[in-house]
Amino acid sequence: MAVDPLTRFVRTVVGSDVPILVLSPHLDDAVLSCGGLLGWSGRRAPVTVASLFTEAAPPPHTLSARQYLKQTGTGDAEELYAERRAEDLRVLELLEVGWRHVGLVDGLFRRLPRPRPGTTRLSGLLPELAHVYPTYRLHLSRGRVSPYDDETLRAVGATIDALLPGTDGGLVLAPLGVGGHADHVLVRTAAERCGRPVVYYSDFPYNQHADPDARFTTRHGLIARDWERGLDRKADLIRGYGTQARAMFPEGRVPRKPEVYLLPESVEAMVRPRPTHPAPTRSARTPRGVS
Repeated sequence: MAVDPLTRFVRTVVGSDVPILVLSPHLDDAVLSCGGLLGWSGRRAPVTVASLFTEAAPPPHTLSARQYLKQTGTGDAEELYAERRAEDLRVLELLEVGWRHVGLVDGLFRRLPRPRPGTTRLSGLLPELAHVYPTYRLHLSRGRVSPYDDETLRAVGATIDALLPGTDGGLVLAPLGVGGHADHVLVRTAAERCGRPVVYYSDFPYNQHADPDARFTTRHGLIARDWERGLDRKADLIRGYGTQARAMFPEGRVPRKPEVYLLPESVEAMVRPRPTHPAPTRSARTPRGVS
């Protein structure tokens, strides 16, 4: 039975002890999108999940942030994120992978590096004026990284360099940014620029109702491949993120869907089976050892 290119690629990477760095924008994204693959590879290769936006910020919060806190049933953002970090740690320990909580502030709570001119007093009454992404729908989920996030982008790039030192070796798994969340697109951009082999994962559950950025996938020659191993326990792993799972799956049912990974053609070529040719037959008149 022929082995599909994604399985062949993963086996090649895992079998060679290449370190795998999984970039998780938030404290559940890696398991939501890659839980099956993580469960399969965690015991076979050096895997580290780097969760990047793992902190909130003190009030005053924007309306979008307050709505999110209400949705999760809590009024204290910093307490919520402490619980989210604890959830993430418990789930990743079950998967037997390494982890790193990087400590960047989530896009819902991220403030401008410097106040806009003339807004210092008003921002106490209208917190949106002091935030990089004032609203969720009109700013944070529009698929664009704010120019005020240049320093955050550099911090994510520095994290990749720190966790995969040197330019040789190492594979990065990064979000494709399906759904257009700015934090996901920012992490994708940092991975794109990191100079290392990158495989992109399709963001679940956003990919159930949104399409990938066709310009990005075309520019990089990305080919989508399904991964179906390790899905039996994935729903239970996702439910381990109780602060988030109830809002994402209000009926309590986590749909079983294949994970989708997008490989550049150049990466697929690394493990594409070489054509086999029959050994040349020797003429009876050819002396041994003479070609």
